[in-house]
Amino acid sequence: MRPPCEIVVWYVIPTIRSELAKELLSLGMKQKEISKILDITQPAVSQYISDKRGHGIKFNEKTQDLIRDLAQELAAGTLNQRDLIPRTCDICRKVKAEEILCQLHKEKDNIPLDCHACMGSQCD
Repeated sequence: MRPPCEIVVWYVIPTIRSELAKELLSLGMKQKEISKILDITQPAVSQYISDKRGHGIKFNEKTQDLIRDLAQELAAGTLNQRDLIPRTCDICRKVKAEEILCQLHKEKDNIPLDCHACMGSQCD
């Protein structure tokens, strides 16, 4: 059985990056600019935008709003790049609180339905 944090690394963070890259693109940024802001390669940005990476989760509207707000602040230059990690972690914690992480863990690892490992873990 994989720990919940592994589910975050494989599914949640890539989906956050994918949605963030798409939002930044929709705000008129070029892939090269997005790659610089997110500190990833331009080919990675291309894969996120084309759903070759980070497309395994559907976030609810509240989470999408958080990602949209983050993208707008990054595009406007009102948010430092160093603040990107704490903001990403905030979004990730919200995803975890909504039990999306538990659903993924049960789906991907065939965990018993009465498992509460994800909600009880201290992983960020």
